[in-house]
Amino acid sequence: MEGLAIRASRPSIICSLPGLDGGSQRLPLSDGFLRLPTSSYAADKPKLVAKSASLHPISAVNVSAQASLTANFPALSETNVKEERINGDKNKPENIVWHESSICRCDRQQLLQQKGCVIWITGLSGSGKSTVACALSKALFERGKLTYTLDGDNVRHGLNRDLTFKAEDRTENIRRIGEVAKLFADVGVICIASLISPYRRDRDECRSLLPEGDFVEVFMDVPLSVCESRDPKGLYKLARAGKIKGFTGIDDPYEAPLNCEVVLKHTGDDDSCSPRQMAEHIISYLQNKGYLEG
Repeated sequence: MEGLAIRASRPSIICSLPGLDGGSQRLPLSDGFLRLPTSSYAADKPKLVAKSASLHPISAVNVSAQASLTANFPALSETNVKEERINGDKNKPENIVWHESSICRCDRQQLLQQKGCVIWITGLSGSGKSTVACALSKALFERGKLTYTLDGDNVRHGLNRDLTFKAEDRTENIRRIGEVAKLFADVGVICIASLISPYRRDRDECRSLLPEGDFVEVFMDVPLSVCESRDPKGLYKLARAGKIKGFTGIDDPYEAPLNCEVVLKHTGDDDSCSPRQMAEHIISYLQNKGYLEG
């Protein structure tokens, strides 16, 4: 009798089959579906019951290339996963309830003697986002303030390693980072998010996650020509050669902020454009808004 089919991408089971001479053979299972006999279930009991008389060896099943779990379980299909990303709260089960903590945000901020917020540094590749983020983190650390930096490339090594640079994946990339940054701010940490984030709508969505004033958008206003002349990763050269498609500033748009809190404009002056000076400019804003006080 046929039973349940389970997908085994890398088989690691060795089964013993009775031989003709009364001995047994140890055979590895081939890659594919493993069939479990229904006779191993007790019909009159709710639990799985193992009976030596009813057990049969697990055998490999030949499955066509088109067969997959999504055929029997449509909820696991790639289309539905993408729809889940897009719809967000619309698909959230009704029985999920927020559990309040006994320690509130103000308690944590009092402990750290600072206020949590998100400093969102946006700009073209090569504009100096990561460099300024590091300088800012160091300057705040020297003042005894706790920060954490979410660098766009770093996050793609782990949390967002499954995302590409297509428009829809870029939106999901920003959404995830926005949610993580929100958690850091709730802890009372000054979270520095440093990533291109080319689309205005996506940045505005992240802003909407936080209380008024807690999202500090910093625009690295550096001309494309300057960014391309720097080209620290060699990406502009690859994009111009057609080896990278959808590269921001070349064949994909960058939407500059319209009402950001801080603008760091490239002037060509090495002193005013140094990473440390830019970091101090952001710190002045934080001080004026009271974020460096408990």
